[in-house]
This record gives sequence, structure tokens and C-alpha cells, in this order.
Amino acid sequence: MKKFLFLITLTLSVTTASAQNSYEQYTEGLPFAMNEVKTPQIPSNQATLTDFGAVGDGEQLCTEAFAKGIDALVTKGGGRLVVPRGVWLTGPIVLKSNIDLHLEKGAVIQFAADETLYPIISTSFEGLDTRRCQSPLSANGAVNIAVTGQGVIDGNGQYWRPVKKSKVTDSHWKRLLASGGVEMKKGYWVPSEGYAKGEQGANMNVPNAQTEAEWQAIRRFLRPVMVSLVNCKNVLLQGVIFQNSPAWNLHPLMCENIILDNVLARNPAYAQNGDALDLESCKNALIVNSKFDAGDDGICIKSGKDADGRRRGRPCENVVVDGCTVFAGHGGFVVGSEMSGGVKNIMVRNCQFLGTDVGLRFKSTRGRGGIVENIYVDGVSMTDIETYALTFNMYYGGKSVAEVLAEGGNPTAAVEKMPVTEETPVFRNIDIRNVVCNHAGFAMEFNGLPEMPIEGIHLKDIKIEADNDAIFQHCQNITRDNVVIKLKK
Repeated sequence: MKKFLFLITLTLSVTTASAQNSYEQYTEGLPFAMNEVKTPQIPSNQATLTDFGAVGDGEQLCTEAFAKGIDALVTKGGGRLVVPRGVWLTGPIVLKSNIDLHLEKGAVIQFAADETLYPIISTSFEGLDTRRCQSPLSANGAVNIAVTGQGVIDGNGQYWRPVKKSKVTDSHWKRLLASGGVEMKKGYWVPSEGYAKGEQGANMNVPNAQTEAEWQAIRRFLRPVMVSLVNCKNVLLQGVIFQNSPAWNLHPLMCENIILDNVLARNPAYAQNGDALDLESCKNALIVNSKFDAGDDGICIKSGKDADGRRRGRPCENVVVDGCTVFAGHGGFVVGSEMSGGVKNIMVRNCQFLGTDVGLRFKSTRGRGGIVENIYVDGVSMTDIETYALTFNMYYGGKSVAEVLAEGGNPTAAVEKMPVTEETPVFRNIDIRNVVCNHAGFAMEFNGLPEMPIEGIHLKDIKIEADNDAIFQHCQNITRDNVVIKLKK
């Protein structure tokens, strides 16, 4: 009898636990329909990395141990691979369905600075179909995967990235030149001859290599995003620090039901293409209670670039960003410029941007196409924004706003009206309220295309202290309710 009662109690407790969803609160009361997003269901099996011969001394490669540990759990239906305290040097790690990669306190996974460990694969990079080195941490087509714990994942990005002299100190620059590499032009350093060869003739990071030998010769130029999750479903990234990536830091692509909770994604302020998070063509995503500190955009929403993005045709939709902080970065919360598949149903609330180049940044250009609509911002606090507290700019040219202004760019330059085609980007239905900014270079910029004005802007309860006033050009159906801009100059 006692045994029978125990079994009933156990069954009820498991059922109750699975029925509860601590993330339900984030999808309640939204201005658009969005399903609940739940954590992945991963079996309770567990193994420890050291069970498979790994040594956490920062010197011995643990690539084989990670692969063996994951495969051993897969044969049991999945489970948690525990990474204990130590420095675990490794080549690429590939996550598989029903696996939780769990980093205990003091655990550091550091990806080896050796391009020969990272095979060249077909993938998407900056919204275009191309080839790059395999990402240090990746999954493709996996279901129910997680990276959790209190440890650190480090991409050894300084081995891969170019550096602009203007972004570092003189002593840092001298160390770079002394370390080797190539100064391509005055003030621009790349880490190897192979990188320099790859950059020559490349179009926005896509090289003109033709033969396999040519691809192999420029392998370090093909620096990967650090965490690449492609076509995955039910994903959780929780508690871990992700840092020092070769290119973008976190890149979920065409994923569904994804949660980022209490993570820190960080890169040096000089990290070229060092975006913290790029959520691309994903559906049903929660980005909550997390911190971002980047050398490029902080939290960025994308959906592919130009013809490649339109052909994919998968919008980034149903996204909630709540309780997040962005420190350095070209933008705190960003949409674009690769948004050719469309972006819709986005809620940003209860966030703070501290010292970013731009606060809320929406960018595109002719040739992208795509529709960005139903964007809701409710409750953002900003301090010390270098350029715009808020910008919608349809003339993005590949540089940060700070760089454009420093070069004498004119945000209100007259442009000719062009025909409307599938390459014309559309931005509409934008609701922004409860925003406070304590100092920005410029208050706001709405700079649409003459052939496709930004449509339907509702601004409410906004207070911005800035050096320069708001700019409204080629936009229509604007309502302003309690919008206060206090000019310092």
C-alpha cells in the first residue's frame, strides 16, 4: 500500500511541475497574439565531462571528450553533460537533441585558437548564403537543447578579428603590430596573411574565392559566429556568460521557441562585427533578464539580407525583450539592417541602455525589401547615448551612426524618389511609450524613403534630454502625446 501511494505522489509531482511555466508571464497581455514559450524537456540522465577523459588544465584539447559525452547521453535519450570547474580547451562542440550543456561555477569552455580545427561549411553569415568556418558551439535541426549554469564560454575572438586603430589605445595598437599579422592600410590590422588575402576583393565579408584551395587559404578570414543555432526548436540559454566571439556572439537562426534568460553576452568595445545577440528569422522568442555589452549591436533582430533573405521568406516574429540591460554597443535594441524576410510583433519593455551609440535603432536601405511592423516599446531608460536616443533610418550604409556623423554625414540630406519594388523596405505601425533618456546627442530621427514613408508612429510619455532636436522626414500619420524634448544647447 505504501509503495502504491508513493507512486501516485511521484506521478502527481511530475505532472504539476511540467504544467507550471515560469515564463508564461512574458506572453500575457501582449498587443499581438503569441503562444507561451516553455523550457525544453530534457531527460534527467547526467554525465560529467571528465568521465570521457577530459582534463581542465587549459592545455589539453577536450574536443573528443565533449563529442563522446554528448553521444553517450544521446544513446540514453538525452540528458545533462556537466562541465566542472576548470578551463576546458576545445575545438567545435556540436549540440544534439535533448542535451543540456551545463557549466558549473568556475567552469570555462575556451575554444582553441587554431583555424584548422574549424572546418569550412555552407552557412548564412550577415544574412547572406555563403561559406564560413564551423562555429565553436553549434546545433542544426536539434530539438530540446540547452546551455545552462554559471560558467563561461569564451570564443578566443582576438585570434580571429581585425582591429581598427581608432578603437584601441596606442599601447594596444603597438602590441598588435608587434604580434604579427598585417596592417592592410593605415590604421587597420588583420591577424594573418590568409585573412588579408580573403579580405581583398571581398563583398561585405563574403570572399571571392572559387576553388577549394582558395577557400582553405583564407580560413581565418572566414571567422564564424560563436554560437550558431540553426533550425532548432525549444532552446534555452540560461545563466551562462558568452564572451569574446570571433564574429557575432549569439546567433539563433530560423529557430522556434527560444528563451534567453539571465545570460551575459559580451565582447570588447573594439570587436569588429562583435554583435552580442542576433536573433534571425526566429519565431516565439523570449529575451529576459539578460545583459549585453558589445563591440557592435547589442540586441538585434534580423531576417536575412536582400535577395537571399527574401527567398528564405521567414520573418522574425513574436519576440519579447524584457528586463534587459545593454552597455556599450552600436545600438541597445536594433532591428536590421538585414530584415528582408520581415520583422513583426516585437515587444521591448523594462530595459535600460547605458552608454550605447544609439538607444533604439531601426535600420534598412533600398534593396532590402521586407516589412517591419507591429513594433511596441514600453518602458526604456537610457543614459549617455552618444548619437540618437531613437532612430529609424532607411539609408544604412554599413557604418555605425557615430562613424557616419564623425565623417560629416548629413542625416537629413535630400534624396530622390525611386519606384516602389520588392526591394523597397516598409516600416509601419510603431508604438513607443514610457521612454526616458538622460542625455543624447540627438533626440529622435524618423528618416524614411520618399517613395515609402515610415507609416503610423505613436509616441507617448517620452522625455529626452539631448543636444539636438528630433528629425521627422518622409514619415506620416504621427501622433505625439506628452513628448518632451529638452535641448541642452
